[in-house]
Amino acid sequence: MAQPDYTAAPLQPGQPTENLVTLTHLIYALHAFAVFTGVVGSATILGSFIASVPSIAAVIINYVKQGAVRDTWIESHFRWQIRTFWFAVLWVMVAVVMIMTIIGLPFGLLVLGVTSLWVLYRVVRGWWALSQRQAMPMD
Repeated sequence: MAQPDYTAAPLQPGQPTENLVTLTHLIYALHAFAVFTGVVGSATILGSFIASVPSIAAVIINYVKQGAVRDTWIESHFRWQIRTFWFAVLWVMVAVVMIMTIIGLPFGLLVLGVTSLWVLYRVVRGWWALSQRQAMPMD
């Protein structure tokens, strides 16, 4: 009697494993948790997003697993997540410099507000596209 073959079928090029898809969901969940904490807690969305353990852990996971997702549609999500984090850091730094001047105070606060909405949009849009198994645009 022959034993059944339980070896996994080879993946097609460009197809990530289910574990990598689940990992990408986890990364979005970490970012979403940080944003949610900023909305309901005493921190701001941006403060929570760029300085909280969940978001920092998410970006570290992105960098550590970047090689595993190379040449798959998940790679676009990793790029989307990493760029969201670092552009948020950049815009917070720009806003802080603007706030240091009296004239720039309202503009700096506006930059913080718009960047907060942008981060929220990027987390929601990215997670939605992942749930639909769609790649993100390579911006």
